[in-house]
Amino acid sequence: MQSSATPTYSAEFLRVKAQAERGVVQAQHSLGFMYVSGQGVPKSDELAVAWYRMAAASGLAQAQYNLGVMLQKGQGVEQDFGQAAHWYGRAAEQGYAPAQYNLGWLYAKGHGVVSDVGQALHWFSQAADQGEPGAQHNLGMMFETGKGVAQDQEAALHWYRRAAEQGYMRSQYNLGLRYDAGQGVARDAREALAWMRKAAEQGHAPAQFNLGLRYDKGQDVEQDSRQAILWYGRAGEQGHASSQFNLALIYDTGHGVARDEALALAWYRRAGNQGHAGAQNSLGMRYERGQGVAVDAAQAAAWYRRAAEQGLPAAQYQLGQLLDAGNGVEQDPAQATEWYRKAAEQGHLRAQFDLGLRYESGNGVEQDSVQALAWYRRAAGQDYAPAQYMVGALLDRLESGDLFEATDWFHKAADHKHALAQFELGLRYDCGKGVERDYEAAHFWYLCAARQGHARAQFNLGVMYAAGQGAQRDLVEAYAWLHRAGGAGVAPASAYLAKVASRMEAQQLSQAERLISA
Repeated sequence: MQSSATPTYSAEFLRVKAQAERGVVQAQHSLGFMYVSGQGVPKSDELAVAWYRMAAASGLAQAQYNLGVMLQKGQGVEQDFGQAAHWYGRAAEQGYAPAQYNLGWLYAKGHGVVSDVGQALHWFSQAADQGEPGAQHNLGMMFETGKGVAQDQEAALHWYRRAAEQGYMRSQYNLGLRYDAGQGVARDAREALAWMRKAAEQGHAPAQFNLGLRYDKGQDVEQDSRQAILWYGRAGEQGHASSQFNLALIYDTGHGVARDEALALAWYRRAGNQGHAGAQNSLGMRYERGQGVAVDAAQAAAWYRRAAEQGLPAAQYQLGQLLDAGNGVEQDPAQATEWYRKAAEQGHLRAQFDLGLRYESGNGVEQDSVQALAWYRRAAGQDYAPAQYMVGALLDRLESGDLFEATDWFHKAADHKHALAQFELGLRYDCGKGVERDYEAAHFWYLCAARQGHARAQFNLGVMYAAGQGAQRDLVEAYAWLHRAGGAGVAPASAYLAKVASRMEAQQLSQAERLISA
């Protein structure tokens, strides 16, 4: 028959236990610590609480504090913030700094006690004066925000520095931010970097992210993607979603390192599962395009929706596209329109333009030219040439439209090399519509559009070269442009081409053929 193993105890444990059982208060506390840490005895939180309670009842401040910690965490005993505050209070009254800090925290949060920033400030101050770094940091935050005390950036900086100099990483990070922004101190990139590094080396994830970002962008340090990966990676392994996303971007783009689609996908997924909207949108795009994964429009829609519901305009637009096409989801033009609207209201360029198209055509909404014009204008205001053209075209068609304003919008789009706008300007200068008639200007804009393959512009340009209108008469150029227009399906081009050809010498025809084939 196999016997159960008998626990073994260290000689030190047995010595301390004997003293504790005789009522030696310090030994009772030490025995509690041995049980909670499993030092020389099998770990037992319940027995730790029992011995801490004995020592605490006798007035030992350290035991009162440790009992408060166990009660606050619910470790070895049912969680009870009120009782934790009671024991912290007894230790705090004896001047025990860690208890003063924890009691201040309970008052700040309203856990187990009525929320009281005045009491929080009092106990943080008591602990901070004794050098408790957590309390010093919290005092810094209170002075920075003016919570429970008059806002005082100098005092905030003082307390942050005292905690940071003791190695308190949250204060080191805050000091780094202050030196980076020049908040309460002169901006000093070197100091900012030094404090960020101290916090990052202690494992502070936001500082690690900040350091990674600096190496990624080459901000105040030489750009170094491998260092960026190192620091993003350390923060990412702690669950820092923005670091995970930035790591994915580095591997996705191959920025300074070999591109690695599998690693990019893995980090996008980790960030996306934590709710990072940008990562969720990237996952949506990968599933939609089959980039590193099998094409799966339903998965794409699911990821886009998660990001869209967080308000990311790019995902809202992409989700609208899928709903519009019925790709991976049931087709729903009305719902697509609502997602376009959400994105458009946040300034998403293509959503604004597409919303204009929908109102103009009545797709998913009631047809409304006024709304169409309003959305086209918003996209046009972002220098989007197709929208600038549509503003001009709609103003041209509306009874209340302004021909001169329409011409201005066509000019804006044409200057961005929009072929339809260039052709429209050619027509306007050709006919004197909304501008003074100007054949040279008409020729110029027809030429711009024709060079981009606009068939009607090619035809009109050929006619102008044949007539010597807006440019010197040139039958070779006329023939070449009319030939191109005819090849593109412009019906009248063949008749004009025949007339031009009848007026050309053999040498000119040969020259024109060479021009066409060039």
